[in-house]
Amino acid sequence: MTSKAWKNRIAASLKQISVDPKQYQAVIDTLADILEQRDACLERYVSDGAVPVMEYTNKGGATNTVKNPLLILWTDLNTQALAYWRELGLTPSAYKKMTGGKPAEEKGSALVDALKALEAS
Repeated sequence: MTSKAWKNRIAASLKQISVDPKQYQAVIDTLADILEQRDACLERYVSDGAVPVMEYTNKGGATNTVKNPLLILWTDLNTQALAYWRELGLTPSAYKKMTGGKPAEEKGSALVDALKALEAS
């Protein structure tokens, strides 16, 4: 997915949790770029055969088995992206911290809350 497509998706997610994306444009731009790089890395990893371990021959001529550098890069980019998702409140735990634990769809109006209180009594 392109950086622009990621920006649109992130902005839409922020709007769903009632956060104005304009306030976080720099963070959104950075996150979108990280996600675009992550996606490109995964595409290349898959097109190269999705081999998690590969042989590497060092300068001394010794051949060793190492983790695929593309897989390492993908993991690093994913970890970086997760930190930005959390910062924006777009993970379940971060959202819970921001809203006090109530998902948006459970929040009712004062009238709904008052009616529920009456029903309970």
